[in-house]
Amino acid sequence: MNRQGVLGIVTGIGTAKAAASIMALGLDPRFDLRRTYWLVAGIAGIDPAKGSLGSAAWAEWVVDGDLGHEIDAREIPPGWETGYIPLRKSRPYELPRRVPDEGESYRLNPALVDWAYRLTEHVQLDDTEAIRNRREQYDQPAARRPPFVLKGDTLSSMTFWHGKLLNQWANNWVKYHTDGEADYVTCAMEDTGTLQALTFLAKAGRADRNRVMVLRAASNYDQQRPGISAAESLAETKIGQYGAYLPALEAAWRVGHVVVGELTSHWANYAERPPGESR
Repeated sequence: MNRQGVLGIVTGIGTAKAAASIMALGLDPRFDLRRTYWLVAGIAGIDPAKGSLGSAAWAEWVVDGDLGHEIDAREIPPGWETGYIPLRKSRPYELPRRVPDEGESYRLNPALVDWAYRLTEHVQLDDTEAIRNRREQYDQPAARRPPFVLKGDTLSSMTFWHGKLLNQWANNWVKYHTDGEADYVTCAMEDTGTLQALTFLAKAGRADRNRVMVLRAASNYDQQRPGISAAESLAETKIGQYGAYLPALEAAWRVGHVVVGELTSHWANYAERPPGESR
């Protein structure tokens, strides 16, 4: 923790480690986190139909990609498009969806998300030769854009999945679990763990769920480029070898830093209620 009251924590990879880390922090008696703003920042895969390498996306919805049933794709019945089935259902995307759910989706404070996006939408992000070369290999107009700041929802799972067919599943899964309100843009591996811990902490009066932001910067596309298979593309996608690994880390800091700086520099404006909410 620095002198401005900014505390940093590295949760570890995956939803389980994130949940354990944030719960441990939230129960630490040294800290009063009841008015704390939480900024989850990390790298992600991005849907090339929605954004480009090095871009940074603010999420309003965080959807879990693990809670559910699954059968091997080689055994799915005719007419099924996926072997993933919602928890306590018997076929893909079966309606009606259970409400309330059991942690399949989390909606963040829309006013706070909009405020963070408006504050940062014109932040200049790095565009490197490696990023330019990679994005030119994709057909989608959004994938070919220079890095930019956008709003877009995220799918969180313990499995690092990859490929065009799983991208279709991700888009449909996110739509299903939010009644069509969310738009899948990025995939990551921690955020539902963090949100579950913060939900429990909020119920215990130790955190405020209305003060949570999730920012994910694109280190790689979530699927293969034309001309290669999903397996070949996944083999290229290793930590430290993503098409935009370091630029994504920089983008997450550069965009997130603006929000953190605004909150700490003008704390009197934001201490009692989150920005964007009526006074």
